[in-house]
Parts: sequence; structure tokens; C-alpha cells
Amino acid sequence: MKGRLKDKVAIVTGSGANIGEACVKAMAAEGAGVVVADINREGAERVAGEINANGGRAMARYVDLLDENSVKNLVKDTLEHFGRIDILHNNAANTQAAQMAADAGITDLECSVWDAAFAVNARGTMLMTKHCVPAMIEAGGGSIINTSSGVSILGDIFTPAYSASKGAVNSFTRNTATQYGKKNIRCNALLPGLILTDLSRSMVPEEQLAMLEKHTLLPRLGNPDDIARMVVFLASDEASFVTGQILAVDGGISTHQPFVGDVLQSMA
Repeated sequence: MKGRLKDKVAIVTGSGANIGEACVKAMAAEGAGVVVADINREGAERVAGEINANGGRAMARYVDLLDENSVKNLVKDTLEHFGRIDILHNNAANTQAAQMAADAGITDLECSVWDAAFAVNARGTMLMTKHCVPAMIEAGGGSIINTSSGVSILGDIFTPAYSASKGAVNSFTRNTATQYGKKNIRCNALLPGLILTDLSRSMVPEEQLAMLEKHTLLPRLGNPDDIARMVVFLASDEASFVTGQILAVDGGISTHQPFVGDVLQSMA
């Protein structure tokens, strides 16, 4: 273990698979005691078991972000087990296939789809923050990292509810940083680009992956470890003067004008 998060305790929601799994394992590898929190009990238990088998400190906990009592119980269990909370990574989001498929044209959008996106992505982030902040104040400060999305700042032809809910996460991030900065609590948000996970590979057609790779300035698409490394940095004391920021981790896809053909390749 490298020790950048030694003696710290982190909760990571949605960490039973994909990006969240990479993030919670990276934190554990840096010395943090971690809570693998997910609505997917089996996934959370698998990830926590792998961390413990590798010499880390982890416990798995079920959490339903739609239920405030479930959030309260998660925080209570964390404090009883580890005694403190230093890091909160609000990573969970409603990306179920049926939800994302229904989140399409605005004129056909059902209110239930809109509400379901906000219930987990925005309200869930708020509830976790609401109940973790007092413990962070007690511990002398902390770091909150919210997973937003590149589509929160750029228009898309799909997912208006998901995009808007992540825009709410951006605003909430800045409000949290503003309200609790003097308590030594930092809050930042990440805007991942397309990150290659089992989930994204199952949902994104190959031709769309090729298009995204062409418009990524770096010669590859992202992977979960790209996000995990940034999360560890923001959780650590190395980022002790970084707060209220909305940081893109997308290989540069959000930084340039549209172009036609293989312009970037021809310039290499």
C-alpha cells in the first residue's frame, strides 16, 4: 500500500462493480478503510471480500439511495465499524438499461423517467452528503467527490433526464463546497467521458465507440482506473486546496470544436 489515505475512512456508493469498484479498490490500496456500498448486495460483498483478501480493510453494506433511512443506517454502520468518515464518493447512478432506453426524446419523456433519474443521481447524492457531513465535521474535515458526467455540460441527443440530474449534481457540488469549506470539507465533481466498463460495452454500439474514440484527443478511450486515480487524488491531502471544482476526466473530448474526417490522425 502506498499510504496516501492511511487512517482515513471512505464510503463509495455504487461500488459493487464497474467504476465504483475500481475507485473503492484504489482507495483501499492507498490505506483507507472502505465501505463498499451498493444496492447490489452480491456485488458489494464480492468487492469487499477481494479487498480484504488482499490485505485491505473493507466492509460491504447494502444501501438504497431512494430510502433516507437506508442512508442513515449506512452512515451509522460505518461509524460503528470504523469510528469516523473522512471521504465520501457519491458514485452511484441510475443507469439501468430500461431507464436509459426510456430517457430519450423530450416530447416523449415520461415524468416517471425524469423523476427516477433525479431520485438516485441528485437526491441520493444530497442524502449521502447530508448524513455524512456531520461525521466529517466531527473528524476535523473531509473530502466529498461526486461523479457527474460530461453530458451535464454538453447537450446530447439522448438522456435529457440523466443529463439534467447530473447538472444538478454540479450545482450541488459547488453549494456543498461553499457551505462547508470553513469546516475543512472539500467537495468536487468529476465529469467522466466514455469509460470502458462491462456496463458501457453492453449499452454502447461499436460504431458509437469508434466515433467517440476518434473525437478523444488521446489515443484511447478511458478505463475505470483513470477515474479511480483522480478520485484518490481528490480524496488525499495532495488536493487539500482543491474544492468546488467540476473536473473533466475525458481524454479531451469536451475541449474541442467538431471536425470532419480523420483530422487529428492526419496531424499526428
